[in-house]
Amino acid sequence: MHGPIDVSLARGMSPSTDVEEALADTRRTVGRGISDRLDRLPASRPVWFLISMLALGGWFEIYDMFLTAYIGPGLVKAGIFAKTTATIFDLHGLGAFVAALFLGLFIGTIGVAFIADRLGRRKVFVGALLCYTFAAAIMSVQTDAVWIVFWRVIAGIGVGAELVTIDTYVSEFVPARMRGRAFAFLQSIQYTSIPTIAFLSWQLVPIAPFGFDGWRWVVWIGCAGAVLVWIVRLGLPESPRWLIQQGRGQEAEHIVARIEAKIERVTGKPLPAVVASAVPARPETAPEEVGPWHARYRKRTLMLIVSNFFQSIGYYGFASWVPTLLAEKGVALTHSLMYSFIIAIASPLGPLLAMLVADRIERKWLIAGSATSMAVLGIVFAQQHDPVIVVAMGLLMTLAANCMTFSYRTYQAELFPTHIRARAIGMVYSASRVSAMLSGFLIAFFLRHLGVPGVFALIAGSMLVVFITIVAFGPRVRGLSLEQISQ
Repeated sequence: MHGPIDVSLARGMSPSTDVEEALADTRRTVGRGISDRLDRLPASRPVWFLISMLALGGWFEIYDMFLTAYIGPGLVKAGIFAKTTATIFDLHGLGAFVAALFLGLFIGTIGVAFIADRLGRRKVFVGALLCYTFAAAIMSVQTDAVWIVFWRVIAGIGVGAELVTIDTYVSEFVPARMRGRAFAFLQSIQYTSIPTIAFLSWQLVPIAPFGFDGWRWVVWIGCAGAVLVWIVRLGLPESPRWLIQQGRGQEAEHIVARIEAKIERVTGKPLPAVVASAVPARPETAPEEVGPWHARYRKRTLMLIVSNFFQSIGYYGFASWVPTLLAEKGVALTHSLMYSFIIAIASPLGPLLAMLVADRIERKWLIAGSATSMAVLGIVFAQQHDPVIVVAMGLLMTLAANCMTFSYRTYQAELFPTHIRARAIGMVYSASRVSAMLSGFLIAFFLRHLGVPGVFALIAGSMLVVFITIVAFGPRVRGLSLEQISQ
């Protein structure tokens, strides 16, 4: 120990500074080794199983997010909310119920998700699922619009923190060459919740089993399933990349070694040799000085904030209002819910089909192409009245929308380093929550004054902004490790 200390003193450095630098160098070296080992893992059953366990928890978060669209007509039918409002901000209008979720998502993404960078990914996604379940259960027994809105906000906080943390966790665990497919697979499982809730709403919302409004039963079913999945997910490990950042290299080594042994046992083959990545040995700036607004990441942060803001208007402006938009076109409640169920079937199919190209096409072009498709299909949808064509356009628009969202979730998780990943994703994601919250009021207002064509003109304009922003300012990421992208 004396040699290094004497050298540091000769350079005018304190012994403690020299020790801290040595520890930081060791942490970076160990971290690169762990990252290289993770990136060389084959796309095997243990890796897909890990993604599936995360997706099951996210299944109920997506279930809750799309609850808005499918129980909305039931809340109107029960006389709790009005379908449209004369003023933009009215807590007794359906727009307030839509906005409440996204206010909660905003708080969850920007105000809670950063905790995942401090306490770990695992603790946050386990706790957030409990928060959602508790709040949703209380909301389901309310009869006053204001209290429903309040508990909807609380449930949204849990959903927001959960989704950001899951994206962070998956990006840090899966190999670089399969990140696109991993997120597509993740979303295809999560989004099976959409046809599920559409089917349940179609069957339950128009009736009142045992004297309770059907929409309440739809909420209760989601809460019961979430508790079961919470128990299953308690066995998931912490992110090795996050552990390295905390100086807990031995724990990270144990987790990675256990995964490697399991893969070799399942496949019956030795793992590929570790290939060292071409990442600088020392970052240009100390990690504690680097944040989403540092010069290295500022352009990425601004690009993602702008595109998040507008993509959310387009995505949720359609997805959260499908039954209501169909009803506005003259479709009866029961039929609008049935058509919505048929359209919702495309939600998990979109990312599932996109797995074929997810890692073969540069991420930014997948996002831009999907946004363009949504704009064109939305305009066509607004002009149709024939049920077959309406459903066909709705299916295609849903396919495009879900291809865009899984690509976008992958993309924003790739663009930041491990020590700020959850915080950065939460920050840029929060922009989409603000716009989605506003879209609840905007869609209700546009629907009242400009009709369905006006709503889709708003959606198309938003998708155009996404296209321009991503194409002009989005960096390329295909085939690069997280460390290479962040450097």
